[in-house]
Amino acid sequence: MKALLARLNIDPYLLLLVGTVGLASVLPARGIWADLAGGVADAGIALLFFLHGAKLSREAILDGAKAWKLHLTVAAVTFVLFPIIGLGVRAIPGLEPSLATGVLYLTLLPSTVQSSIAFTAIAGGNVAAAVCSASFSNLAGIFITPVLTALLITGKSQGFSADPIIAIASQLLLPFLAGHFLRPWIGGFVTRNKKMLGYVDRGSILLVVYTAFGAAVIEGLWQKVTLGELGLIALLSLGVLAVVMVAASLAGKMLGFPREDRIVLLFCGSKKSLATGVPLAGVLFPAAQVGAIILPLMFFHQIQLMVCAVLARKFAAENEANTVAAAAAQ
Repeated sequence: MKALLARLNIDPYLLLLVGTVGLASVLPARGIWADLAGGVADAGIALLFFLHGAKLSREAILDGAKAWKLHLTVAAVTFVLFPIIGLGVRAIPGLEPSLATGVLYLTLLPSTVQSSIAFTAIAGGNVAAAVCSASFSNLAGIFITPVLTALLITGKSQGFSADPIIAIASQLLLPFLAGHFLRPWIGGFVTRNKKMLGYVDRGSILLVVYTAFGAAVIEGLWQKVTLGELGLIALLSLGVLAVVMVAASLAGKMLGFPREDRIVLLFCGSKKSLATGVPLAGVLFPAAQVGAIILPLMFFHQIQLMVCAVLARKFAAENEANTVAAAAAQ
């Protein structure tokens, strides 16, 4: 089964997400069980950010921070170009409002960390710069995404409120900073037990998805969203990703970046983080809306992994061919 999924470029975690959505659709948590599941999910997210803080290496960031022009370009793609595209998509007539909001929300999120770095390494890019860009994007997103959400989504109807910022600071930022400051003592343990971080990462997201979709199902999510709209979300996700990747490729060439840095711009600039987006949505939106809002993000997450896996292998093959050609010319 794993070999088949690998050939199809399908992340096995996607199957767990789909299964979680199915469970929440059939057996949503209600009453005291919903409160209990929500509390466990909140604790898992706090632990997740604590461990990410402990994992973050200052040395790697300092090594990659020298390419400041590249990092600013990645940030511009992530937090300027993406939202502009998201606003355009939300204006498309006929799209269910909560799904349209979900598409815009995913464009406001920071980049991923693990997959951005992994694909950059496979493609032969500047790994140190990828570590810096992806880490900076994720950390900045804790502040930038709520502000953009307030300006472009919630602020339009509810007015700006400091409550989400306070909630994010206490639930996400403080655990992250605590983990990072404790890194000298616990960093080695976290590094040696990467699987633990992976289980906490994915398990926490599954818990949040279950509680969010359960609340949305109780509010009638599947009566509002049709299969046709789900197909449209998949097509829109693919379209948004294609536009951003083309723009990032052109920008890298116009700015004169070397090939290794253009790869960083392509992979770090085009990603959106499920691990950050899901817990943030739980803080920024009412519980009954979160399920529909994170649905486009789940589609985009899988599509970006599949497309980037193909591109990374293509770049790796080109690298190998260039190396062979250079050796033969000597």
